[in-house]
Amino acid sequence: MTKAWVVYESMFGNTREVAEAVAQGIKEHAEVEVHEVSTARSLPADLDLLVVGAPTHAFGLSRPSTREDAATKAHRAVESTSMGVREWLEQLTPDATPPRFATFDTRVNHPRVPGSAAKKAAKRLRKRGATAQTDPESFWVHGTEGPVLDGELDRARTWGSSIARA
Repeated sequence: MTKAWVVYESMFGNTREVAEAVAQGIKEHAEVEVHEVSTARSLPADLDLLVVGAPTHAFGLSRPSTREDAATKAHRAVESTSMGVREWLEQLTPDATPPRFATFDTRVNHPRVPGSAAKKAAKRLRKRGATAQTDPESFWVHGTEGPVLDGELDRARTWGSSIARA
């Protein structure tokens, strides 16, 4: 593997922190670029691995309404407001078959919170003809706004390294 992209959506910075940690792990084995979802353009033809990360909203990927709701409840500025992973995946050109991929999400650390943005993103990528490098992964945060739980960024770096090695 030589080239990887980590594309993320983040409201409160937690998913961005995880994306950057995943990229650090990938960097041990490949060239990697990190893109906030609204700045990610068409996939390069020579891309070997696409890693997509998003916060779990309303049991899956965010929508404009869930991002707006998060922004109104936030105690600080939010990051990804204009576009989410859902919209980004929909706008990829039909002939742009993504390379192998991995997905992750950030989720509130509560045993009864269902749903997974990572699983929803993986399903959409498989429908586009892409092949999963690994199963979707979740990283845990304290409450809605975070921060990321202790040890999760280390786990994200290890996960990034493992998917780049595979």
